[in-house]
Amino acid sequence: MRTLFVPLAVMALAVPPAFSQPVAGSHPSPIRPAAAATAEPAGPLDLRSALALARQFNPGLSSASREREATDAAVLQAGAWPNPVLEAQLEDLRRGNRTTTLQLSQPIELGGKRAARVAAAERARDQAASALLARRSELRASAITLFFEVLAAQERLRLAQDSVGLAEAATRAAANRVAAGKVSPLEENRARVAEAGIRVELLQAEGALRSARQQLAALWGNPNPRFTRADGALDRLPAAVEAGNVEGRLAAAPVLRQARLEVERRQALSELEQARRMPDLTVSLGAKRVPADEGMGSSSSSGRNQVVVGLSVPLPIFDTNRGNVAEALSREDKARDDLAVAELQLGADVAQATERLRSARATAQTLQHDALPGAEAAYKAAARGFELGKFGFLEALDAQRTLFQVRSQHLLAVAEAHRAAAELDRLLGTGGEEETPHAAPAAR
Repeated sequence: MRTLFVPLAVMALAVPPAFSQPVAGSHPSPIRPAAAATAEPAGPLDLRSALALARQFNPGLSSASREREATDAAVLQAGAWPNPVLEAQLEDLRRGNRTTTLQLSQPIELGGKRAARVAAAERARDQAASALLARRSELRASAITLFFEVLAAQERLRLAQDSVGLAEAATRAAANRVAAGKVSPLEENRARVAEAGIRVELLQAEGALRSARQQLAALWGNPNPRFTRADGALDRLPAAVEAGNVEGRLAAAPVLRQARLEVERRQALSELEQARRMPDLTVSLGAKRVPADEGMGSSSSSGRNQVVVGLSVPLPIFDTNRGNVAEALSREDKARDDLAVAELQLGADVAQATERLRSARATAQTLQHDALPGAEAAYKAAARGFELGKFGFLEALDAQRTLFQVRSQHLLAVAEAHRAAAELDRLLGTGGEEETPHAAPAAR
């Protein structure tokens, strides 16, 4: 008996260390809000630094990276062989009639289940890697959009401060003319009302800037922004997108890549369910210790040993896995339909973003080259004429409002152009490229 039990026990104890899977250790999260706040500069912040902070400390990007790591472990687990089973059985507790059986069983997968399982896990890993790239593109687009939102908010605040200064000057001029008896006190009251309205706009601009700064810093997990101002050129418009370039990037768009990988993953899962229709085998090898008087009538009082060899196969009579196969095939068809929907939706979204970019660029260029110079000249002439008594306060106030409205419209158009360009980058992806849009500070 010992000659058979000992090898079986040695095999059972030797198998786990020989074929056991390496355990991937759990890595602590690299996202540390305090570290993000420390890494953020306390002075001016340029776009390149904002993108680097977002890539390093964004929790959503870290989550996508963790998901990618998890799929590596899933592939490892999918390739694992079934564990052997060690069985011990004791029949009849009386010493003279006792029968002891020690048996080692090994399930053997048939039908290509292991290969299909590994293929499905690899497709899920590809999908997670694609999702990580898509998340990087989204984060990059968000950082660019919010950075230019801060630039626009800074410029709106500067315009509001200039407006307050001009309104104060207009109020003083109106007060001087009233004191000189050139105009009625009603003109001064109108100037003070206009100044109060502009001060309200200044408060709103300050609030908008605080909100934009917090939203930008939230990308790297800092609720209290440390940077003093965004350093960039807002008036530098993003480049126009050529139709040929868009067509070339559509096929590699993140949403289409994800949809195609989902179809491949569903195909792999369908093949796995098909493979599961094939029953597995289980082979057994063991030893049995029987009493001496059982079986062949041996005269030995210590009993005798028997070799036990077994083979078991489940009969697929009631459960043929037909439901799971039908479900997998239906989900595979659904994934193909989702891919078609994604293609249509992406085409519509890209067309809309392209048109937004084109329209915003045209609007900004028209305002910058045609409307702004005329509005500035008209305001200077009206302000000078008001000081000299040639124009009334209403004419000066109207010229002032026109100038600020044109400047605000130009700011909105420029910000919209940058938003549309970032949206196009998000939709079409950057293909792993980390090119930073040119946003160097403009010489003033």
